Amino acid sequence: MEFTKKTLKNGLRVITIPMPSFESSTVMVGVGAGSRYETKLNNGISHFLEHMAFKGTKKRPTAMHISSLIDGIGGEFNAFTSKESTVYFVKSAAAHAELCMDVLADMLQNSKLKREEIEKERGVILEEINLYEDTPARKIGDIYESLLYGDTPMGWDIAGEKEVIKKITREDFQSYMGSLYSPSNMVVVVAGGVDSEKTGEMVEKYFGKMRRFDIVKYKKTNDEQKNPQVLVRQKQTEQVHIALGFRTVPLLHPDHYALSVLASILGGGMSSRLFHEVREKRGLAYYVRTSSEHYQDVGNLVSTAGLDPKRITDGIKVIVAEYGKIKNSNPPSEKELKKAKEYIKGHLVLELEDSRAVSGFYAAQELLERKIETPEEVIEKIDKITIKDISKVAKKYLVQKNLNLAVIGNFTDGQSFEKLLTLK
Repeated sequence: MEFTKKTLKNGLRVITIPMPSFESSTVMVGVGAGSRYETKLNNGISHFLEHMAFKGTKKRPTAMHISSLIDGIGGEFNAFTSKESTVYFVKSAAAHAELCMDVLADMLQNSKLKREEIEKERGVILEEINLYEDTPARKIGDIYESLLYGDTPMGWDIAGEKEVIKKITREDFQSYMGSLYSPSNMVVVVAGGVDSEKTGEMVEKYFGKMRRFDIVKYKKTNDEQKNPQVLVRQKQTEQVHIALGFRTVPLLHPDHYALSVLASILGGGMSSRLFHEVREKRGLAYYVRTSSEHYQDVGNLVSTAGLDPKRITDGIKVIVAEYGKIKNSNPPSEKELKKAKEYIKGHLVLELEDSRAVSGFYAAQELLERKIETPEEVIEKIDKITIKDISKVAKKYLVQKNLNLAVIGNFTDGQSFEKLLTLK
């Protein structure tokens, strides 16, 4: 998949991925601004600002003006916030790519941030937080990372704390944008049925006058751990949700790809080890999966599951046992390795049949890795992983002192679970 990249005088990076067979296109703007850049006084502002961007500009005064315009071309528009970035996009017929770029540029440069809109959206954010709290299968990941990273921006919820959200002001938004929304900290990615040269000209037209400034930097996360840890969030639920895993490596570490394949072997599909042992063989859970997560300075491998409260001990024991087996006594076979690699590659290929996913693939790399690997290059690296590589990372990172367990369920403390965190 070929792409072109250029950098404007103000530091804005522009990436175009022509996909000649596509009638659609996605215009995406990524900003290196996420919750890890926040403080205790504005925790949640990255996500709140993402919402406010759609609430009206000088040219398009209300949210209805913006939504009607995109609806009028049959387009889709949205945004999302992570710990390390915020991304805005519009997907439409390729013939409307310039209009989509105009709208996104307008939203990011001329947002009105009206006080009455802030008050209304504040209520929306608070209800979104309530939704997450009432969805433990989703919330367990936040609890797990709060256990890993503690009372730091990396350990805080992306949505923020309610008491902080209630106090955020228009001036807070302006200050935050003035610290991170520099064109040098942004990338515009356009994928689909577009022409690279014309796209570059459009980006220059709509983003070229943005003023560049120095941005704030994130604080590196302390990733040291001496003993296994447990964190319980007490909540009355019909199903207990757990996250059980280890600290690993940052995004650019060479073990990144081997850890992804290891995660696939453990919990990447219905034929994975954990799915077979936890669900199929014992009926302990409805869902069980493993993922390998990587940030700019830290990473983790984690298995999550929804368990019968009466059988949570069995579930934890089985997952810990499978970690021990793949590390010490039962390394993957060639058949397992091949299946895991094909699972990863197949999901990547299927995902990238959509122009929005393609834009996101390139935006994430440019923002967080500062270099780009094409899908073909990623697949080539996955193909090179060997059983020896898997065994190496299993022995290196599946270490008892780095074992962590987060639980959402009707339990008062985690003492009864601590004795279960023993690798054999």
